[in-house]
Amino acid sequence: METTILFAPLVGALICGFGWKFIGEKAAMWTATGLLFLACLLSWIIFFSFDPSAYPGGSYSVPVLRFIESGSLSTEWAIRLDRLTAVMLIVVTTVSAFVHLYSFGYMDHDPQWREGESYKPRFFAYLSFFTFAMLSLVTADNLVQMFFGWEGVGVASYLLIGFYYRKPSANAAAIKAFVVNRVGDFGFALGIFALFFLTDSINFSDVFASAPTLAETQLSFLWGEWNAIEVICVLLFIGAMGKSAQLILHTWLPDAMEGPTPVSALIHAATMVTAGVFLVCRMSPLMEFAPGATGFITVLGASTAFFAATVGLVQTDIKRVIAYSTCSQLGYMFVAAGVGMYSAAMFHLFTHAFFKALLFLGAGSVIHAMHHEQEMTEYGGLRKKIPYTFWAMMIGTLAITGVGIPLTTIGFAGFLSKDAIIESAYAGGSGYGFWMLVIAAAFTSFYSWRLIFLTFYGEPRGDKHTHDHAHESPMTMLVPLGVLSLGAVFAGMIWYGNFFGHADKVGKFYGIPVAEASEHAEAGDHGTADAHGEETAHADEGHTDDSHAEEGAHDDKAAHGGDHHYVFAGEPGEGAIYIAPDNHVLDDAHAAPKWVKVSPFVAMVLGFVVAYWFYIVNTTLPARLAQNQRPLYLFLLNKWYFDEIYDAVFVKPTIALGRFLWKRGDGNTIDGFLNGVAMGVVPFFTRLAGKAQTGYIFTYAFWMVLGIAALVTWMSIGGGAQ
Repeated sequence: METTILFAPLVGALICGFGWKFIGEKAAMWTATGLLFLACLLSWIIFFSFDPSAYPGGSYSVPVLRFIESGSLSTEWAIRLDRLTAVMLIVVTTVSAFVHLYSFGYMDHDPQWREGESYKPRFFAYLSFFTFAMLSLVTADNLVQMFFGWEGVGVASYLLIGFYYRKPSANAAAIKAFVVNRVGDFGFALGIFALFFLTDSINFSDVFASAPTLAETQLSFLWGEWNAIEVICVLLFIGAMGKSAQLILHTWLPDAMEGPTPVSALIHAATMVTAGVFLVCRMSPLMEFAPGATGFITVLGASTAFFAATVGLVQTDIKRVIAYSTCSQLGYMFVAAGVGMYSAAMFHLFTHAFFKALLFLGAGSVIHAMHHEQEMTEYGGLRKKIPYTFWAMMIGTLAITGVGIPLTTIGFAGFLSKDAIIESAYAGGSGYGFWMLVIAAAFTSFYSWRLIFLTFYGEPRGDKHTHDHAHESPMTMLVPLGVLSLGAVFAGMIWYGNFFGHADKVGKFYGIPVAEASEHAEAGDHGTADAHGEETAHADEGHTDDSHAEEGAHDDKAAHGGDHHYVFAGEPGEGAIYIAPDNHVLDDAHAAPKWVKVSPFVAMVLGFVVAYWFYIVNTTLPARLAQNQRPLYLFLLNKWYFDEIYDAVFVKPTIALGRFLWKRGDGNTIDGFLNGVAMGVVPFFTRLAGKAQTGYIFTYAFWMVLGIAALVTWMSIGGGAQ
């Protein structure tokens, strides 16, 4: 079953890429789509049937083939199946399957192609190849296999972003994505090299078991001595920064919207950009021993969430708004991982896949209805023209903005997962992360509702003919919207306990060993267990009676008075993720004050009210504000001038150096030398040789006599010397 899931998309890619001429376009496309739905069905079966307690360490491996043998490096291509893999399988295959189905409608009669061009099989082949590469990444049992999938999705994204190869902007965006990701991938590769150098293995089991030793090892790096595990975790995170578009290496993501909308939904909303979050969670046994690296992850994630949310406030391209939203939401996930709540990071990754894919595909439906117009300023009043799309995007907006009932587990998917991260940031002691995420939540609400109001409300703007002929999308596009809407509504409520419940439930879900600890109500402290399951006591002054009452809102069973309380135990590598025994963020998050739990909801309401005031009540206000605050507006509109700064610091100097080496180095030096030899030195000696060829016998006789004299002299001197 696991092997079928992995290789079904590859078979579909090969059929669409090479076999469509024999079986026809439609047959090849339906075959690839059918294989994806088969992989999706099997993934859900595994997700529901997988029991971590049935396997040692909560995982098992399915060998596929021998991979690389070189010296002490011995790798096997194998499928590692644990709870992390099971979650990623359903995310990747579900979104990919419905993107395949959606593409039947969206890519039909694409105006970018001439009549009679066969572009659809190639598009479906790229989609299926991307899915295979992503599945290779998430099922990897070692770092080399993961790097293979990592680079595979990079190649596939290059092909898909630049699919409209006649558009210069699409080609430039594809190259930009490829180059920026190579920068991050270099860090990832260095991290893999360092692990192999220090542990003589790249298998996850060996690397995880070596984590305590690495934490006590010093490593010479960049002319200094550093803690080995800190260096390794930072290098691995640099790879995650590139794939997941975090600040500094984020510039490729908005430009990647040049690809077809199904590509945006598949790659840049639900799958490829989450690879970095998956990597950090997979390497949690190392991250738990690297407080410096996780602190860096937290700060950068929070900064990214804030930065991307501010830029999203002023964008007018519907796909770019959602792209910056994706960048911001990925920042949330990294904050959760940075404070040690890897399960909350995976929770938001899981729910985000549904509502963000829904928003991207909904945007594609709007673009399809408006004859490929993407500017929201040209929309308006579309809710009656495309009602199904309107309600789908409304559900996606309710999910991403975090609509729900405060202090309960009732709400849309984003309400539960995003609040879990914000509570974790507070509990993890990151005040910066907490406040940045709350502010980003307000901005997210504003630009999300701004998108809804500009697109579906008000009077029609732009071309009247386009509005008159706007129509609802075909069923192949609407069915995926309906299915993803179910996930956006229910995914959070159904799986809240498994991802962000109490230690015993989270431990059972992920296969993490837990130990029972007694509550010491009189002393105000409760027991914990160390890595060997031994019970120790630690102060927990923040757990007051009121705090435990608040935990009751989240079905907390651990109260004062001797009730059972569970804490995480076990060694690194035991379970899909590793949470150190001294990591109490989960308990502390449930015990957070009420104002912390309510703050994201307040931020969401504030963002909604301001957006309603700006775009429904007083529609002239945004333009006046942009005019009055012109420098700030241009600063946000130009994305904090990151592209311009990179252009000045990296691009232009590189071009200048290349031009200098071309003109001076290649042109003047290399070509000049060769041309000088060919056109100056050689003709000079040729002319001298030509003068020696007089045609007179006495001249040749003279040179013969001169030569014989020289030979006799040399022989005489040489013989005398002997």
